[in-house]
Amino acid sequence: MSDISPIEKYFPSLDELQKSRFRELKDLYVKWNNDINVISRKDMDSFYEHHVLHSLAIAKFIEFRPASQVMDIGTGGGFPGIPLAILFPEVDFFLIDSIGKKIKVVTEVANALQLSNVEAAKGRAEEVEQTFDFVLTRAVAAFPVLKDWVNGKIRHKGFNHMPNGIIALKGGDLTEELKGYEKRIKVVDVSSYFSEPFFETKKIVYSPA
Repeated sequence: MSDISPIEKYFPSLDELQKSRFRELKDLYVKWNNDINVISRKDMDSFYEHHVLHSLAIAKFIEFRPASQVMDIGTGGGFPGIPLAILFPEVDFFLIDSIGKKIKVVTEVANALQLSNVEAAKGRAEEVEQTFDFVLTRAVAAFPVLKDWVNGKIRHKGFNHMPNGIIALKGGDLTEELKGYEKRIKVVDVSSYFSEPFFETKKIVYSPA
């Protein structure tokens, strides 16, 4: 069984089903990654820190209320959507990516874990007709491009403790990328949640709708 201590360190109140699903996660990705490369093989040793815990930084920023509807665009192999769906079983997650092979992995992983709150689809965010409370993304596109993609996809009326909007996991120096948006966004250092060196340059960018 996989060691999920990096997750338990920061999320000590996981129930047994959540722990079991997080433990299964790595084996599932190892299995599928051999056929369809969604995670760099050299990164697999740091799977829980670099992929799962990084995704769960969003859960430190906001605790989604039950019945929230969340879209993860450019989900790749299912990050941040799959780890968050394990943590928030009463929240609906819609994971989308333009590459069909990646969505196959997401679907197989969600089915194996019996995550009934996950729906995955091949496509582009701009083509989605539904609206959501929040749109998530991890290192998919520059922020201005992201804003264009999700224009009209976020409901204005929300019921979470912060307004509906975009929550993006980013890295590095964002000065140029966020120029002109400074007054309309909030940037949080992931290192304020997690102490591992990997997170020193990681950030959450939140833009209310």
